[in-house]
Amino acid sequence: MAGTRGEQEAVTAFLAMLSAERGAAANTLAAYRRDLAGAAQVLGDLALADRGALARLGEVWADLAPASLARKASALRQFYAFLVEEGLREDDPGDALPRVRARRPLPRLLDHGEIGALFSLAEADAAEGDPAALRLLALVELLYGSGLRATELVSLPLVAVPRDAPFLAITGKGGQQRLVPVGERAGAALRDWLRVRPAGGRYVFPSPRGGHLTRVRLFQLLRDLALRAGLDPEKVSPHVLRHAFATHLLEGGADLRVLQTLLGHADIATTQIYTHVDGARLVSLVNQRHPLRESNEGQG
Repeated sequence: MAGTRGEQEAVTAFLAMLSAERGAAANTLAAYRRDLAGAAQVLGDLALADRGALARLGEVWADLAPASLARKASALRQFYAFLVEEGLREDDPGDALPRVRARRPLPRLLDHGEIGALFSLAEADAAEGDPAALRLLALVELLYGSGLRATELVSLPLVAVPRDAPFLAITGKGGQQRLVPVGERAGAALRDWLRVRPAGGRYVFPSPRGGHLTRVRLFQLLRDLALRAGLDPEKVSPHVLRHAFATHLLEGGADLRVLQTLLGHADIATTQIYTHVDGARLVSLVNQRHPLRESNEGQG
């Protein structure tokens, strides 16, 4: 169902607001557009749907995974709140939608030994000087050494790599900009790749067909490396390496606020997911550093 012209205009205006005022990423906007279009196929004109219709929509969604249900309901709630704010309807039927507290799954984790196996193979391949191997080592180093998102990495422009400063100028989700430090290992791997990188193009990791390396191709390269390193390829992805970067920094004593800045999280609550594996260290830290520790020992 294509929807009425009024509905289409309302959806377009809603998505434009999300982009302009909230800095929503292109992937987020595309997901919201699909969710609204799917709801319109069930309800008809979304702008005219009442509470009863939205309650029935919850029944249609009953078999969805909790995370999918939560996302779809959130998209519609925001849409109806927008309509009310813009004076396009007087009532907000969004509270008739199902409310699901989607539990965010913890990312898979690679231990230090698995990281070591992955890097040992990547370094051995790169030692031969093959450009593809040098590129792969640079990709892996930047994922684990700087915690970049997959999209940030593959679309990294050459101008984001300063000649002398050990930082990358990253434009992340919602257009938010941050400086990301590049360690010595990652910096060396990046310089080695740039020396053999094909001339032309504006991206650090160009595609032979123009543009830049795709996220799908990056995923494939990592899975192949994991398989050859004797690891379960299902455990390895760009996000898993980003998660390992965050987790291992916390293990080393990094501050959560610093980690938030490095990862480019707008909300510290997003960063806190990385603390789940480090509970023992945090308890030990409290026991060792709490100001009442000495008085407690004196009473023992």
